[in-house]
Amino acid sequence: MSKEMNMTALVLGATGGIGGAIARKLLARGWRIRALNRDAERAMRNAPAFEWVQGDAMNAGDVLKAAEGVGLIVHAVNPPGYRDWAKLVLPMLDNSIAAARAFGARIVLPGNVYNFGPDALPMPTEESPQHPVTRKGAIRVEMEERLKAAAQAGIGVIIVRAGDFFGPGATANSWFSSGLVTPGKPVGTIKNPGRRDVGHQWTYLPDMAETMAQLIERADRLPSFAVYHMDGFWDADGMQMAEAIRRVAGGKAKIGRFPWWIVPLAAPFLPMMREIKEMRYLWKVPLRMSNTKLTAELGKEPRTPIDEAVKATLVALGCLPEPQHRQAASAFIGHSLQDGR
Repeated sequence: MSKEMNMTALVLGATGGIGGAIARKLLARGWRIRALNRDAERAMRNAPAFEWVQGDAMNAGDVLKAAEGVGLIVHAVNPPGYRDWAKLVLPMLDNSIAAARAFGARIVLPGNVYNFGPDALPMPTEESPQHPVTRKGAIRVEMEERLKAAAQAGIGVIIVRAGDFFGPGATANSWFSSGLVTPGKPVGTIKNPGRRDVGHQWTYLPDMAETMAQLIERADRLPSFAVYHMDGFWDADGMQMAEAIRRVAGGKAKIGRFPWWIVPLAAPFLPMMREIKEMRYLWKVPLRMSNTKLTAELGKEPRTPIDEAVKATLVALGCLPEPQHRQAASAFIGHSLQDGR
């Protein structure tokens, strides 16, 4: 990273899982964090280290005003609960692109696996064809196409694609908290959405934030449109994440099946269930993005041991008994101080 880099970042989605994780990681590295929120006063009480700006990512004027003087825009904002996702996602991205163009800022986007259809399986690279079979996948492809066009017009772009998120701060929409365990309750039954012997790709939020921070630090040497895949935690047989949760929670929990039968029944009434129904194919087939390009750039991918990552996640969700909660929280805080998280 050059000394001349403007180290002020606008984070859209700083109250979310990945946006918050990236914001905290950059703050620890000396960045000034500006964050846009519809309730800036409330957000400031929860994260006083950030400079909060009142506004809405859907409002082009708000984004433009918030981006004045920044060198980086982290676009990590999504409509809550998937409501009106198809209508809101692209306009929000267009606002970020317009702001980046106005002030010469770089855009960072957390990506996922939705871009890929069956022809890219089982191990897509950054250059694999993108022929998604879902609406959300098509929107993801369009998002990246718009960012690619922006990069060709002179805006720096970094995209990191990763598997299902878990970790402290992961949203209630994450599979870990909405499927495998129940937030606020001890782990009794683990509802595994996967099929035995079908692998699944997971990503621990602090590891993704660290990966993105390292790429941002070397942005000057990256292509104008830089796309990378993370490997994350590869659950090779579809049971390793559930086994890790059981192990960390004391070894007594039962591993059951996620009740997929309820999804089509609830889909007509609940937007979240409609999205789950559409994306179920990702639990039926193995899809493991290759991180060869990322490791060639960084040397190695940031990776927290799975039991440590699961423990921190369960602590944050309030799923561990009180004595374990205190013990795990202390361990996580100590580790965080050591590695700069």
